[in-house]
Amino acid sequence: MRRRRGLRVLLAGCLIAVASAVAGCGGPPEERTLVVLGPWTDGEEKPFVDALAAIGKRTGHRYVYKGTRSLRETLVAQLQAGAPPDMAILNSPGELAEYARAGDLHPLPERVAGAAVPPWAPTVTVQAADGEARTRAYWAPIRVDLKSLVWSRTDVTDKEPVWCVGLGSGATSGWPGTDWLEDLMLQRRGSAAYEKWATGGTRWQETRSLWEEWGRMLTSGGRAPDPRWLDDFELLGVNRHGLLNRSDCTHEHQGSFIRRHYGDDVRPTPTARHLTGGPAAWKDENAFEVSGDMAAVFRASPAAWDLLGRLTSKEARTIWADSASLPGERPFFPGGTTAPDGASGPTAEVQKLFDAADRICFDASDAMPPTLRDAFHRAVLEFVGDPRDEALLERLLGQLEAERLLQRAEDAFVLDDLCDRPVAE
Repeated sequence: MRRRRGLRVLLAGCLIAVASAVAGCGGPPEERTLVVLGPWTDGEEKPFVDALAAIGKRTGHRYVYKGTRSLRETLVAQLQAGAPPDMAILNSPGELAEYARAGDLHPLPERVAGAAVPPWAPTVTVQAADGEARTRAYWAPIRVDLKSLVWSRTDVTDKEPVWCVGLGSGATSGWPGTDWLEDLMLQRRGSAAYEKWATGGTRWQETRSLWEEWGRMLTSGGRAPDPRWLDDFELLGVNRHGLLNRSDCTHEHQGSFIRRHYGDDVRPTPTARHLTGGPAAWKDENAFEVSGDMAAVFRASPAAWDLLGRLTSKEARTIWADSASLPGERPFFPGGTTAPDGASGPTAEVQKLFDAADRICFDASDAMPPTLRDAFHRAVLEFVGDPRDEALLERLLGQLEAERLLQRAEDAFVLDDLCDRPVAE
């Protein structure tokens, strides 16, 4: 009996060892490969991958980056399959807040909580399992961009701007237009009104004058609606990018990332300088809209938290910036860029505007509940078909207002603080 019992113990031990080896349980969780899901593809991801590789040499861990343009769809599918990435990088705090409230995200531990820099990482209140509501930070920005910018060539005057329009962008078409309307809200009515609107406190009918102003800008000089306005926001053809490289437009409203398609002869100026007449809150605030790529942990482990901390470090940022293949691709980070000596002229000018800003506000539509954000995108795409059609605009605003009320009834507006003073390092 003793021998049989000893044999059973031995066999059980072997089976446990085999199972542990197969499941990756033989070592601590931080020793397995970490998967990072993100938005960068087609070569744009290379500087980030280089930064991951450099971090891996320091830590001894292996990091696998998987990029996709259909980020939300991919992440939702992985969550439904019970196989989320260790970390995902998203540009929508509205989506991130949804994941936090659903229990898919892990709150930042104290050792990395300092990376939750405002306004990119507002806190979220989540009902815990014990019934207590806890307010915590759940993500941190690792790369940021300045919006509220107009790009034009240095030899072009501002007298009669002909606006470049490209609203197409794969699964998220319409956002270049929502950026315009958000910026008009910020510049015309100020950051307090902007924040109230973005967080669900303003009727959409109250934004009518902003839509009308944008419509007048698009059709100035008798310009008729153009089907090409629905084309890709940056693609002109095979291996050709940048709307300002067309011959039919002179000014482009776009975030700082667009500089990668241009040389030093294309420079940015604040949107506020291109607005005429009407209220001008920008004179008092010097406010800019911003966007960001935020890292959040979906599978908590010491290695995942260590990676998040390292991605927000000066060392990783320097590697990331130095790995950019073109000067115009050097990323911006909260508090400033790294290694500014290698920056292009447009990059240096954007940094000056970043440094001089008195107030920055996160992209309004990205902070809205995803269903309202998507409805906003669709409304923009329909509006440009005939910007002068008052009945069309009335219908679109009514649809957006109905969605706003629905989301308020479902308590889907969970973000409050979208504007803040810039953080200086």
